[in-house]
Amino acid sequence: MPREIRAFDSRRPMLSVVVPCYNEREVLAHTHARLTEVLGALEEFDCEQIFVDDGSSDGTWEVVKALAKDSDGVRALRLGRNFGHQAACLAGLRDAAGDAVVVIDADLQDPPELIAEMAALWRDGWSVVSARRRSRAGESVFKKASAYAFYRLVSALSEQPPALDTGDFRLLDRALVRLLAESRDRNLYLRGAVSWFGFPETHIDYDRAPRHAGTSQYTLRKMLALSRRGLLSDSAVPLRLTTYLGTAVLVGGAATAAFRRDLGVLTGSAAFGSQALALGIVGEYLHAVFRQVQGRPDYTVAERLGPLSPSHPEEERVNL
Repeated sequence: MPREIRAFDSRRPMLSVVVPCYNEREVLAHTHARLTEVLGALEEFDCEQIFVDDGSSDGTWEVVKALAKDSDGVRALRLGRNFGHQAACLAGLRDAAGDAVVVIDADLQDPPELIAEMAALWRDGWSVVSARRRSRAGESVFKKASAYAFYRLVSALSEQPPALDTGDFRLLDRALVRLLAESRDRNLYLRGAVSWFGFPETHIDYDRAPRHAGTSQYTLRKMLALSRRGLLSDSAVPLRLTTYLGTAVLVGGAATAAFRRDLGVLTGSAAFGSQALALGIVGEYLHAVFRQVQGRPDYTVAERLGPLSPSHPEEERVNL
C-alpha cells in the first residue's frame, strides 16, 4: 500500500513524459498529438514532453526539432549516436523536471490515455505505476512467447524480481528518478533497477495495440542484448552455474566411469563443453565489470532543444 497521499498546496505538480525515439519519423506527429490531448486534460498538472532521439537515421530529429520549435512544453535531446533504448530512457529521466515522470515509447503501442490513471494513482501515494500487458496485438508468436519466457526467467533468477509483463511504460516518482539518474551502473537495466529500490509499486492492466506506423526497431539482436543485461544485472545465478556444472560433470563422470568402465572420450567431451560454457558465463560478467571500470558515460548529448531544463541549470539552451 502507498505510504502517503501527495498534496501540493502552494503549486501545481509537474508531470514529465519521456519519449525515446529511434527511426520513428512516421509516427512522431501523431504521438505528439495524442500526448498533447491527454496531458491537456490533466488540469491539476503542469506538463512537459521530452523527446530523446537515440541516433536515428531516418529524419526523426528533423521532426523532433519542429515539435520543439512549434509546441509549448516540448523539449528534445539528440544523442551523439545510437546508444540503445535503455540509455535513451535514462537520458530523458535525467533531463526531466517533473515531480512524476512517465516513460512511453513513440510507436503508440502503449496507449497515452493510461497516463491520467497513472497520475491519479501517483497522487494517491504510489511511487511506481507500471502498465502490465494483458495481450500484445500485432506481434509474432515468437515475440510473444520469448517475452513471456524472458520475464519469468528473470523473475525466477533475480534477487528482487521485476514486475511481470511490463516494459518501460510506467510512471516514476521524483525520488526514484533521482536515484536512477545518480546511478553509476554502466549496464543499467531500468526495469530491474526500478523494482530493486523497493518503492511502493502498483500496476494497470491493458491490451497492447499494434504499431501506428513503421516497423519495430527492437530486433532479435536487441532483444537478446536486453535479456542478457537483465539477467547479468539482477542475478548471480548464471555465474554460479560454473559451480553447478563442475559438480555435475565430476559426479556424472565418476558415476559413468564406474558403471561403464571405458567412457573416457565421452567424459572428456562433457568436461570440455561444460568448461567452455562456464568460461563464457564468467566472461560475460568480466565484460560487465570492464564496462563499469572504464568509467565512460552512458551516452553523449549532441543537441538539446526547447526551454532550459531545471535539471541542467548550468547549460545554455541550444538556439532553434
